[in-house]
Amino acid sequence: MEISGPYDPKQVEDKIYKLWEDSGFFSPDNLPNNSKLKIKNSKFSIIMPPANANGNLHAGHALVMTIEDIMTRYKRMQGFKTLWLPGLDHAGFETQVVYEKKLEKEGRSRFKMAPEELYKEIMDFTLENKKNIEGQIRKMGASCDWSREKFTLDPEIIKIVYGTFEKLFNDGLVYRGKKIINWCIKHQTSLSDLETKDTEKTDKLYYLKYGPFTIATARPETKFGDKYVVMHPSDPRYANFLQGQKISLEWINGPIEATVIKDEAIDMEFGTGVMTITPWHDAVDFEISQKHNLDKQQIIDFYGKLLPVAGEFTGMKISEAREKIIAKLQAKGLVEKIEENYKHIVKTCYKCDSLIEPQIKEQWFLKMAPLAKPVIKAIKAGKVKFIPEHYKKISLHWLENIIDWPLSRQIVWGIPIPAKICEKCGFATIALSDVKRLTDMCENCGGVMQKDPDTFDTWFSSGQWPFATLMAGQTADAQGSGVAKDFKTFYPTDVMETAGEIIFFWVARMMMLGLYMTKKLPFKTVYLHGLVLDIKGQKMSKSKGNVINPLELIDKYGTDALRIALIIGNTPGTSLALDENRIKGYKNFANKIWNGSKFVLMNLDGYDVANPPLLKALAWQGKNLKELKILVKETAKLMDEYKFYVAGEKIYHYFWHTFCDKIIEESKPALLDPKTRLATQYMLLEILVTSLKLLHPFMPFITEEIYQQLPIKDKKTCLMVENWPV
Repeated sequence: MEISGPYDPKQVEDKIYKLWEDSGFFSPDNLPNNSKLKIKNSKFSIIMPPANANGNLHAGHALVMTIEDIMTRYKRMQGFKTLWLPGLDHAGFETQVVYEKKLEKEGRSRFKMAPEELYKEIMDFTLENKKNIEGQIRKMGASCDWSREKFTLDPEIIKIVYGTFEKLFNDGLVYRGKKIINWCIKHQTSLSDLETKDTEKTDKLYYLKYGPFTIATARPETKFGDKYVVMHPSDPRYANFLQGQKISLEWINGPIEATVIKDEAIDMEFGTGVMTITPWHDAVDFEISQKHNLDKQQIIDFYGKLLPVAGEFTGMKISEAREKIIAKLQAKGLVEKIEENYKHIVKTCYKCDSLIEPQIKEQWFLKMAPLAKPVIKAIKAGKVKFIPEHYKKISLHWLENIIDWPLSRQIVWGIPIPAKICEKCGFATIALSDVKRLTDMCENCGGVMQKDPDTFDTWFSSGQWPFATLMAGQTADAQGSGVAKDFKTFYPTDVMETAGEIIFFWVARMMMLGLYMTKKLPFKTVYLHGLVLDIKGQKMSKSKGNVINPLELIDKYGTDALRIALIIGNTPGTSLALDENRIKGYKNFANKIWNGSKFVLMNLDGYDVANPPLLKALAWQGKNLKELKILVKETAKLMDEYKFYVAGEKIYHYFWHTFCDKIIEESKPALLDPKTRLATQYMLLEILVTSLKLLHPFMPFITEEIYQQLPIKDKKTCLMVENWPV
């Protein structure tokens, strides 16, 4: 088949991807030993960040697939035994939220469904989406090893996750405790701090008379149970009040007795420097109560309604009760003043924007400080490289101030926590061997043990992704060590490439759990990209209507144009404003590649591939080939330094402006002269083949399609496994 007409990605891409898959070269086990380089460590591996199997790929996924495929193709062409392992994530809470929206549209509610029924429906929904996303990953040209694909709900993955949980439990790092958690009233589940957003809100700030004190609060609905008044021990305004002093006063629903507490956690600059505490509904208040062994009373239930302690306001929602409570306090003369426009930061659910209601709830927690300590040491010792480097400092700061991680989620979808809890005394134990048994006798009190209905936070399983994927589905190595072959061969992985915004959600947790379970950090380099924004530099969201669908762009301009548009000029860690005109421009570049290649192929008549001419006396052609070698050297250096955004631009400018605009034009008269024709043919073909190799990681489809038409010596099955130019 000859190159003819304009380049049409729709006629090429599916055909070429099938060629790659059928070749078997996505698997490192099938790669030819075709490297001319002397490589000390000939293995290279990346674990694909598992996309959430609950929808379509978005522009951020397109960037992930492009960057990781560039790395993979480059290393594969260099002769490395290269593994890019794909996978998808059940995505726990996020997938259940997506499915709940679907149920709402259908007039149904998950709270009226049996857990088993809901789980089955979400599983069917997820598996359908999983197939869809796998197809979309292929559309991006991802040269990943589908034979090793993993899903976070694969039985072997779950077994590894349970094994980690058991080890953490036995080592005293997992515990069950009644602590304050972030509670989403809408979704009826706890969330970690990382799953909440700090949102600025404008409220009224109420100054209330509390006996001899004035307290300031934005949440009068929590004050029914307030019986402790707290001040800083160094505050001179309250020097006459003593620790533990009792004070009788009139309050919302009648007279109460309050106790004075002195604590350094109080901000003397806020309000009047004195406050009452509600330990059940505020994290700071909870810590004060723990320190001083104070009582805790629940005021608001898990649906955001007031409990009987609120008297006449029982059953009211917070929003409904607030002004009525203030009206009652005003009638008693207990409102000193109201500040109308009080701006403060509140926590909201990162998925639904509902206000978080702190609650005390018994949950499984993971002690993070012991896990963070060795990771901090490893980072400071330079055992992992961050790109860009400032993420090293960001990671260290978070790790050095880490708090315990609540692992429990009150949702159906996910990996069940393998534990049993006594309904009588609360005694809890993990039950890996008999997790499906509903009852047993409590060894502590003889009560009935019930299966824990909660699931793991999805980040607990994905935090084990690098070692779990390489351990699962593999037999032990030939030496009989009992270690999975892929784990022994490819762990630690070389690069973890992902979005900078999930460095705490995922990257840091992978380092902690990976080092804990394997004694090695799970990757050597962390490459963090920024967000893909719309043309105005705004974050994409369905509510804004500015979501860019990469599949629509592929349909219009081809995958190669989208890929290189996502890379050139896109430095690590910074956000990219994606302009459709930019992608259109790179479609023109694809046409330039096509037409330049067409010119070379049309002018190879009479050229003997097996016997290229000598170029000793041909200064012009030799000069161009020497400049090509410089380009090859510079490109390899940039690729090794992960500067794909510069390497791509350099190759782009060379092919368009040097090769097409200059060399090809200057070659036309030389091709007509019998004395210079053969040398010019050699030069043009050499530059074209080398340029296609350099471009291949960035624009794999068009380069492979052209390569298949080239008359070259020692031609490989695919450009994908050609030798990288040296």
